[in-house]
Amino acid sequence: MAGSRRANRGTEITPLRIAIITGVLLVLVLAALRLLPGSPLAANAAAHWGEPKQSASAGEHAGDQAASRSNRSAPDPTPTPELPPLPIAPTDVKIDAKGWWAWSMQDTRTGEISGSENMTETSTTASLIKSWIGADFLRRSAEADKEPTDAQLQRVRVMIRDSDNNAAESLYNTVGRAASIQRLISTCKLTDSSVSKDGGWSRTQLSPRDITRLAACIGDGRAAGPTWTKWLLDEMRAVRGVGDFGIRKAFPAAVQKTIAIKNGWVDRQAEQEYHVSCLAIGDGWTMGVMTKYPINLGYTYGAKICQQVAEQLRVD
Repeated sequence: MAGSRRANRGTEITPLRIAIITGVLLVLVLAALRLLPGSPLAANAAAHWGEPKQSASAGEHAGDQAASRSNRSAPDPTPTPELPPLPIAPTDVKIDAKGWWAWSMQDTRTGEISGSENMTETSTTASLIKSWIGADFLRRSAEADKEPTDAQLQRVRVMIRDSDNNAAESLYNTVGRAASIQRLISTCKLTDSSVSKDGGWSRTQLSPRDITRLAACIGDGRAAGPTWTKWLLDEMRAVRGVGDFGIRKAFPAAVQKTIAIKNGWVDRQAEQEYHVSCLAIGDGWTMGVMTKYPINLGYTYGAKICQQVAEQLRVD
């Protein structure tokens, strides 16, 4: 009997056992609900288990944003403003003239140079080179912190306006003669030109292309420097007398006053040729014309060639 009672106590349902059994059942029920489609616990579990998928969705969203950005039309680049047309433009110049002639023009806003097929060929400059001699003297004076005397300025003035040879020779000696032409070539980045064999200024060899570069160099201030450029250009606009011919004569009188020039003309007895050279500086452009022809035709023949070239390059 005693043994029987002990056995009964082993199978007796107590509050503790009830609690344990209830807990186990609750765990089983919860586990079953997680696997049951449609249950709230199943939804929460899916959300938790689907974190990788959520990351993928974020990536897809980022990809969509990138695609959306790539599909947007790219902003148009800011257009380069068009430059106003110049009063001259390159063209096929035709002149019925004896001897040799060549021309070149430069758009100084862009640096673009155009010209005849022979624009790199050289000839002697004669008085055209006086524009550089004056510029070199004025710039070097400013660099040395020296104010030119009234007499020196007058020398430059008559050399430019009236093409005075004595003034040119005096100033050429002051700036070092051939060394000055070497400075011209390096300062103005000339590529075709050279110092004369005898070192004289009149026989300096320039090409029409390099004349446009010299003219641009004067116009932008490299030649005479910031102190004297305007003064020199004003003197070149004031060229008068026999030296006032050529390129600017192709323009209306009102425009002629705005164009700075320096011309050269000489009868080369050794070659039995007349050499004429023309330089002009306008607003946004420069021009160079050179010609040589039989000496008996005189300098006005070459002056007319310079004018005829400019008349054909001029845009009405």
